[in-house]
Amino acid sequence: MANKREMIGLVVRDKLDKGVIVAVERRVRGAVYGKIRRLTTRFMAHDEENSAHVGDRVALVESRPLSRRKRFVVSRVVERARIV
Repeated sequence: MANKREMIGLVVRDKLDKGVIVAVERRVRGAVYGKIRRLTTRFMAHDEENSAHVGDRVALVESRPLSRRKRFVVSRVVERARIV
């Protein structure tokens, strides 16, 4: 079995039932001057136990299509959000 892609991102929305929206940031070097830019992509991910909440840092693992937009599963919560 092939290795599945894993990404770490920040939960930005948790209002879905068994699902979250996760923002994954990547750094890209600009073509002309080489300045580093931060690009953010939002993914919808399946969260079976509803354990992830807004502000949590989570690890996503690639999976089969679970719905029209869900292609990832939350594998673990890396860091909990600080409650202020």
